Amino acid sequence: MGLTVTEKILKAHTNDELIKGETIKIKIDQTLTQDATGTMAYLEFMSMGLDRVKADLCVSYVDHNTLQNGFMNMDDHEFLQTVANKYGIVFSKAGNGICHQLNLENFAIPGRTILGSDSHTPTSSAMGALAIGAGGLDVACAMAGRPFAIVCPKVVNVKLTGKLRPGVAPKDIIIHLIGLMTVKGGINKVIEYTGEGVNTLSVPERATITNMGAELGATTSVFPSDEKTLEFLKLQGREKDWKEIKADADAVYDEEYEIDLSSLKPTVSCPSMPDNTKTIDDLKGIKVNQVLIGSCTNSSYYDFIKVASILKGNKVHPNVSLGIAPGSKQVLTMLAKSGILEVLLEAGARILESACGPCIGMGQSPCTDGVSLRTFNRNFYGRSGTKSAQVYLCSPEVAAYSAINGVISDPTGLKLDLWPLPKKEDFIQNDSLFIYPKFDGEIKMGPNIKPLPKFEPIGKHFTSKVMISLPDNITTDHIMPGGGNVLPYRSNIVKISEFCFYQIDESFHDDCIANGGGIIVAGANYGQGSSREHAAIAPRYLGIKCVVAESFARIHKKNLMNFGILPIEAKFKADKFDEVEVTISDNWDIELKNLTQNITVNTHVDLTEEEQSLINAGGLLNL
Repeated sequence: MGLTVTEKILKAHTNDELIKGETIKIKIDQTLTQDATGTMAYLEFMSMGLDRVKADLCVSYVDHNTLQNGFMNMDDHEFLQTVANKYGIVFSKAGNGICHQLNLENFAIPGRTILGSDSHTPTSSAMGALAIGAGGLDVACAMAGRPFAIVCPKVVNVKLTGKLRPGVAPKDIIIHLIGLMTVKGGINKVIEYTGEGVNTLSVPERATITNMGAELGATTSVFPSDEKTLEFLKLQGREKDWKEIKADADAVYDEEYEIDLSSLKPTVSCPSMPDNTKTIDDLKGIKVNQVLIGSCTNSSYYDFIKVASILKGNKVHPNVSLGIAPGSKQVLTMLAKSGILEVLLEAGARILESACGPCIGMGQSPCTDGVSLRTFNRNFYGRSGTKSAQVYLCSPEVAAYSAINGVISDPTGLKLDLWPLPKKEDFIQNDSLFIYPKFDGEIKMGPNIKPLPKFEPIGKHFTSKVMISLPDNITTDHIMPGGGNVLPYRSNIVKISEFCFYQIDESFHDDCIANGGGIIVAGANYGQGSSREHAAIAPRYLGIKCVVAESFARIHKKNLMNFGILPIEAKFKADKFDEVEVTISDNWDIELKNLTQNITVNTHVDLTEEEQSLINAGGLLNL
């Protein structure tokens, strides 16, 4: 029986047998961090007492907390740079670009494993790598040379046939798939793309798909390494990194989907969840207040060729604010040299920094009740910084055409005078904002950088009150929001804990302090979205001992265990959480009997012996 691309890479990185659903440990070749998660990850790495990193390549990017309103973010950047210099990590300065775009351009290699403290690390799997998002502590362990434990994933074959029509984009492929599979349909699965349609997509276009595959809850998504991969690596001057990796003709998959690209329509994720999808036919004519093009999902030069071709000779609608954020310094330089930047400015676009920016809630919040059309990957409630905003996710083509018309518009079939595709000489190679380590100097820690709190084990048995009761699909944005008023405290757990659940229940922090913590009860897919381990550390600091949920997102479940919080899967009455009356301050005990209402809940604790040891020790660092 033949092997899939996923299985070939896994087999090359583990001594364990690939049994679906069983835990395996894989060697990690490369790691990446970004500044919103990296500061904590490096504090964790430093606590291990090593003199340098052990992975083949570690890169520290600054791309999230670039809004320097006060000293905190810049202090973190200084800390990250000095840590990188001392321990052997490549450091990417603010202004260089978004980590996933940069990693694809500079470091991702077919066949390698990459672990990143950002949930959209799978972007690099467009290269035929196996790139996986994880919590910062898991990445710190990988930097220390420890293997990474995952559930051996099922492999889903998404067969692409046909070719996209003009105006229909790779973004429409992944949004369509998310609509089919839902935001929890990919948990403990790898989405692997095959079929003749794969050959019609460039690596940056594939990267849009692997990036947003994180919204399926998937372990990662992966494309083969083929002639298109070699073509991209040649453009970047890295053809020596190429090798072919394709699925065997007789490879067997666990699930299969087929998407006919030639019949696909522009598809949009409607507020406020990526799987709330509709085709453009159902949305045309909705008034738009804001359009934002960029983020790690759609900020390549290839994206802006399409955008500029639509905007050329046109003006942004008077009632629309159009913001554009190129994904990297290389992309921005190419836009300037090609004349595309001039077209964008002439049309009335606002040029934003090459950073995550509005996608993580750092600026460009929409107006009250505003409709914001974004080429980003997430539209969770409140993530934009405006709770009443209606955020839609779409392709760059839909975004640009709608910016001109002032309403959501269908670009299908537009006859455009497209810019020519770039040649090798167009790709500017300038690594001046990459700082390579010298293994010397002192580590600088600003006053906002606090040590990680020490946590005692939760104990073998306890009775605690329910601190909050939550529905399905609670995201890490709900638990620990982003945005300019929260992100600067990522290196200060005591302070950031004040924001825990504050968009849902402003009293959560104070109630936990008053009660000495307690437990969280939730529905299915608890903790989806960002890899931010702060969504586990802050509740742990507030005394949360366990989370009882119908099911958990992969990364967040591991983060909970890493910090000594017990994740308990529960089968609620009639298997529907919303039919169970859970009252705040109900007393529950560890055997999951609601002592207040005298209700017993059927539960399942799905932990390996090693994971049980994590809980018993009070977390991974203790262990």
